[in-house]
Amino acid sequence: MENRILDSVFYQLYPLGAFGAPRRNDGTSIPEPRLRGLPGWIPSMERVGAGALYLGPVFESESHGYDTVDYLTVDRRLGANADLAVASRELAARGVGLYLDAVFNHVGRRHPFVLDVAERGRNSRYADWIAGYAPGPGPGGLPFRYDGWKGHYDLVRLDTGNAEVREYLIGVALRWIDEYGIAGLRLDAADCLDRPFMAELGRRCRAARPGFSLVGEVVHGDSYEPILREGNLDAVTDYEAYKGLWSSYNERNYHEIAWTLDRLFAEPPVGTAAPGTWSGAGLCRGRALYSFADNHDVDRAASVLRDPAGLYPLYALMFAMPGVPSIYYGSEYGIPGMKSGGDDGPLRPALDPAELPRTGPHPDLAAAIGRFSAARRGSSALRRGSYRRLMVSAEGLAFERAYGVGADAELVIVAVNASAAPMLFELPAAGRDGCLADLLDPAYRAKAIAGRIAIEVPPHWTRWMA
Repeated sequence: MENRILDSVFYQLYPLGAFGAPRRNDGTSIPEPRLRGLPGWIPSMERVGAGALYLGPVFESESHGYDTVDYLTVDRRLGANADLAVASRELAARGVGLYLDAVFNHVGRRHPFVLDVAERGRNSRYADWIAGYAPGPGPGGLPFRYDGWKGHYDLVRLDTGNAEVREYLIGVALRWIDEYGIAGLRLDAADCLDRPFMAELGRRCRAARPGFSLVGEVVHGDSYEPILREGNLDAVTDYEAYKGLWSSYNERNYHEIAWTLDRLFAEPPVGTAAPGTWSGAGLCRGRALYSFADNHDVDRAASVLRDPAGLYPLYALMFAMPGVPSIYYGSEYGIPGMKSGGDDGPLRPALDPAELPRTGPHPDLAAAIGRFSAARRGSSALRRGSYRRLMVSAEGLAFERAYGVGADAELVIVAVNASAAPMLFELPAAGRDGCLADLLDPAYRAKAIAGRIAIEVPPHWTRWMA
């Protein structure tokens, strides 16, 4: 698989929260250059081996950034266009590619398109740009009816199947490439966007910048492969595995995440059927999914896990399983955060990156994630290889990642122990006679004899044997 995004590790930053911007945009204040603090987060990215930054919404909006009112002007709460351009250049100089949050499915009610339709009705050139437009008052508080994103009428859906809308939004993306030198886009609500629109967006952006990548936000696993294929996306968000990463630990039921990984990535059976090879398994085999333990929309992993020791096997598994790992700012130190009464603010706090190594609740976690990231970077099998489950128990999971064929093939056996006691994994190791070393701790070795290997894994830890 040659999809270059598989070589990436992402860091996610929600700028309106991270830089302590006001919750509401008054639309009149002088721009406050908070984005000038973005380079201060580069050491945090380097610490976990991230070479790509997914930067949450930065363009002028009414409140949380996803209710856009101007696609071409940086939100005055964050600064000016020049501040974003300078930050992007500094990121690139340190080897970090910038991915902007492209909120193309909907706009805020104060967007000029929406205001024009409110004033002119059917006579507005933008009436057909609004999904579900019909004259007459509706539930959104505007003098016309329209589709809100999933019933949220503060977010006015655009009709991305409309040729004029498509051309406008593609022009926006091309302008961002030209002005900010971005490496890619994260498409918000990609599962709601017109798929031919996404395919055309990708073609035009890749023509403007070879290697440009599109990551789509998609929630339901059954939609992953069709949207990847029809939308010509490089990756989509792996919400299906996200849930299993934490709940398998909490419930002492690694069968859950094992089933999910089989469903998404299992190889077809060779000879007699192997675990994970039922009809319908491997839905996304050969595709890239964007993996995460938490993000700006869901409770922080440190708050969800019943025992913080579970953060170590959780991130170990996320970096070793198929996918493109992403770290949400501050979570590499185990900071807590849970929604409160529907308020996402606790998930998106203001943080000082220089203070996190000293004040973070779990100061050793970032170094562990850095080890996982470095080992993954050095292994083609872990970045691009196939997936085959070897065993699963209540608190243990082992699988093989393989890349290449014949003498040049690279194989890694991954064993993850989620329990509070050492665990001995006795596993098949076909064709692997000889000594294998742990990629995370090369001093640890285990010998494969007659196609079997015994691997002892410390509590709440992992071994990656190659």
